Amino acid sequence: MDEVMESVRRYPNVITGIHFTCYAPVILGMPPRGCAEGELELRIGDNAVIRPFTTIYAGTRIGDNFQTGQGASIREDNVIGDNVSVGTHAVLEFGNRIGDNVRIHTGCFLEMVEIESNCFIGPHVVFTDDPHPWNCPRYKECKGGVKVREFARIGAGATILPGVVVGRGSLVGAGSVVVKDVPDNAVVAGNPARVIKTIQDLRCHAGFFERPYLWPPFANKDT
Repeated sequence: MDEVMESVRRYPNVITGIHFTCYAPVILGMPPRGCAEGELELRIGDNAVIRPFTTIYAGTRIGDNFQTGQGASIREDNVIGDNVSVGTHAVLEFGNRIGDNVRIHTGCFLEMVEIESNCFIGPHVVFTDDPHPWNCPRYKECKGGVKVREFARIGAGATILPGVVVGRGSLVGAGSVVVKDVPDNAVVAGNPARVIKTIQDLRCHAGFFERPYLWPPFANKDT
């Protein structure tokens, strides 16, 4: 059963699963520019929690166990897997593909980004998709958006330039500006970011583990 408070604007053709919780004010199924109300479907799976001031557009599909922080904006043509959280004031523009078990923190910006499963995106990470900003008519056909491979982690405040591939199991240091592909299992940092070590070189400063990422879901993975 839905648990929906007053002041929720729910457009036609919005389909939600069981145990759907929505804290007003919220807008669900906002039609994109050029589309009529209800023309495109918005589908959200079971056990979702949508927090106040969030807007989710029609033309998006979201899996189970989804939740937002306050003031999240999710545009059309987003496909989001299961067990995903989108933080407060995060903005997902069009064309993102998000896998399962992904955490996108506060204040992030994504457009045309592909994030595979089990990735961590720290607060205020910016993904860019246009190498020559300001209305290039062919930018969607140019370098395109960023690709983040499975088990990658991106630290707070990083900026990832168009077309970059962030490798499987890699770690991007906080505040880095990533201008070229990141190898699998590499640790990169700086502006421009460069490889400084591998994941296997990291150590747990508190001494709880031999090194980071030995706990689930990373256990038994080559990270």
